[in-house]
Amino acid sequence: MDLEEEKPSFESPPIQQQTELEHKHGFNKVEIVEEVKKQLWLAGPLVSVSFLIFLLQVISVMFVGHLGELALSSASMATSFAAVTGFSLLRGMGSSLDTFCGQSYGARHYRMLGIHLQRAMIVLLLVSIPLAIVWANAGRILVFLRQDPEISAEAGKYARFMIPSIFGFAIQECHTRFLQTQNNVIPMMVSAGLTTCMHIFICWILVFKSGLGNKGAAVANAISYWINAMLLVLYVWISPSCKKCWTGFSREALQGIPNFLRLAIPSALMLSLEIWSFELIVLLSGLLPNPKLETSVVSISLNACAMIYMIPLGLGSAISTIVSNELGAGRPRAARLSVHIVVLMVVAESILVGSIVIITRNYWGYLYSKENDVVKYVGQMFLLIGVWHTFDGIQSVLAGTLRGCGRQKIGAVVNLSAYYLMGIPCSVLLAFIYHLRGKGLWIGMMVAMLVQAVAFCILTIRIHWDQEAVKARERLHKAMISADPRS
Repeated sequence: MDLEEEKPSFESPPIQQQTELEHKHGFNKVEIVEEVKKQLWLAGPLVSVSFLIFLLQVISVMFVGHLGELALSSASMATSFAAVTGFSLLRGMGSSLDTFCGQSYGARHYRMLGIHLQRAMIVLLLVSIPLAIVWANAGRILVFLRQDPEISAEAGKYARFMIPSIFGFAIQECHTRFLQTQNNVIPMMVSAGLTTCMHIFICWILVFKSGLGNKGAAVANAISYWINAMLLVLYVWISPSCKKCWTGFSREALQGIPNFLRLAIPSALMLSLEIWSFELIVLLSGLLPNPKLETSVVSISLNACAMIYMIPLGLGSAISTIVSNELGAGRPRAARLSVHIVVLMVVAESILVGSIVIITRNYWGYLYSKENDVVKYVGQMFLLIGVWHTFDGIQSVLAGTLRGCGRQKIGAVVNLSAYYLMGIPCSVLLAFIYHLRGKGLWIGMMVAMLVQAVAFCILTIRIHWDQEAVKARERLHKAMISADPRS
């Protein structure tokens, strides 16, 4: 049934018409089954979208790998540099739309979603300008960080050719969050699938046929991000399903930017602090004895973690959307049920996937190398990865819960404490003082992940859902006041 948008009043916070029996503490079987179906329907496509977008960089590096060791190492370094200095920040800032758009959609203030989308695009595109300047000087920065001069020079060229991708990524990220918070995820999956398929052909042309070499892969990345962004933009503009939420460009988007930044900056820090810590681990692995072996195995481990993390990532995105929708609609009990269900789902997934990783740990190394030392070492690391995945899954869905509630500030504080006050020091201690090498680095990060998961658990248990629904109502009221031309 199509729900009509409520007429917002600017005299008082919008009052939700949906009511529920909050005195009920239990959940019946029908509610639980329906919630599981809803989460699977939402998480499935989101897992696919995350995996397909992740494949863009993987495919590019695979093509470059056929050009030689220097081309491969420089492309890998530039890709990591871009993730740390650009993509993670934009993705984090864009995730603030999980709160703004999700709660507006739940409250049936559909027009506000379009305002939030435009505001996010303005901010992210402006932020992309200084980030592009950083990418333009990537070679000098890498040399300053004492990386190999020859590799740094090539990585700098690769990063410069990737500069257009940062603007396409910003637009793509905003539209992805905009659609996701409306539970409109199938178009995102179709767009990502088409983009990835075209990316293979684009890479082949630009890397092998155009004479650009490894720089062709960087150009291919930019083209593919823009293709995906434009497909999503066109869908939002012409699709009847977005007619209520996208009503055209408005000057109202220029108002309320400080309010947006108050949530977008903590959102960026919450995500980036975690990603930066893993890149730091890769750099630390290069300081260990036999750095080629250590760096290779740590990089393989991180790639494997990124692959299996796609399922918890999809569940985390799904619960972020559901919680924000339910709080915006004034249904705190439904939000609480959603969190209970997703935690049970991710625990089951983590046990299953973690067990598979542990059982097959001695075979994973052959996917990357034929060297016995590498294969054996990878097997040892994958034993840790199997355990790691349990903590990773739990923190992912609980982080999504915090985003849905708009509590990114405390999430950023937790990540700062867990990774930089606990994880990194433990990694250094175990790897360099106790000579556990790469395993020590990884165990230190497992400590960080455990601290993070426990902290998020405590924060989630202590959530007063009725108060969060009130906060969501107040946030919506402030957003509408800031967008009102009369204010």
